[in-house]
Amino acid sequence: MVRVRWWLLAILLLAGCSRDGTVQTIKLGHGLDTNHPVHQAMVYLQERVHDKSGGTLQVQIYPSQQLGTERQLLELLQLGSLGMTKVASAVLEGFAPHYKVLSLPYLFRDEAHRFEVLDGAIGREILLSSQPYYLRGLTYYDAGSRSFYTKDRPIRSPEDLNGLKIRTLESTTQVQMVNSLGGSATPISWGELYTALQQGVVDGAENNPPSFFTSRHYEVCKYYALDEHTGIPDVLLISTIIWKRLSEQQRVWIQEAALESAEYQKGLWRKATQEALNNVREAGVEVIYPDKLPFAERVADIYESYRDEPEIYGLIQRIQALGE
Repeated sequence: MVRVRWWLLAILLLAGCSRDGTVQTIKLGHGLDTNHPVHQAMVYLQERVHDKSGGTLQVQIYPSQQLGTERQLLELLQLGSLGMTKVASAVLEGFAPHYKVLSLPYLFRDEAHRFEVLDGAIGREILLSSQPYYLRGLTYYDAGSRSFYTKDRPIRSPEDLNGLKIRTLESTTQVQMVNSLGGSATPISWGELYTALQQGVVDGAENNPPSFFTSRHYEVCKYYALDEHTGIPDVLLISTIIWKRLSEQQRVWIQEAALESAEYQKGLWRKATQEALNNVREAGVEVIYPDKLPFAERVADIYESYRDEPEIYGLIQRIQALGE
């Protein structure tokens, strides 16, 4: 408890939204490395907010978990002690139930279907569903598709996951997916994962190519199976406490800059994905392209488990209908 109080006090001293004369600053914390394309998109957002406001509104970025884990950052937004953050949508499941659907395996037919959902009315509905919990979604950042990487044996079929401890996000849906495939889901924070892989706490993990590369997890895990089980996006959020303190014009600047940075990030992501796959291959990683159908069949029952949650099940049906 002492540790939690220490970092909470530190952030409270930083303040989420401060004024310096006529300049207002919003602090944005996240967990990614500065080389990651999503961080670069947030730097673009920072520049766009500065330009739109003539320098009167600024975004100050704290990367690499300087201010805490994703869950801690969300809690700070709820308190209004931090202005903005970026987290994986799966982490939001514990805060706003609508985000569960974005963690479902093989939900999207392809990339075009995913963008149609996220950039359309359904995506906006999910972003705003967290407002009652003091978290206002601004936009999604493309995080591509997530796939398994392992230390000691390749994954060519679901059976190869049997008995393996696989790191997941703190997501009930992700845990359910990995367990359905025969693995043993083990939630671990991103900042602790490299050491956990080294020490054998887990046998593998799952993530997109740029994150696999920029985290240097390829130094430990030499097998990368592109089963592309989920397309979990990143979400850029602002504290509703901070949002209410902004003028209408400032809100427009923030929202416009967020959407522009998301479009900018899509190009960065495509380039980063190809470069990451090339780089891990050169580092000795075996990149595997397994048949996805057996994986999809093993997790199909997860969808039916949401029948007793009509609102979530309705979202699933609407998303699937767009892909037909």
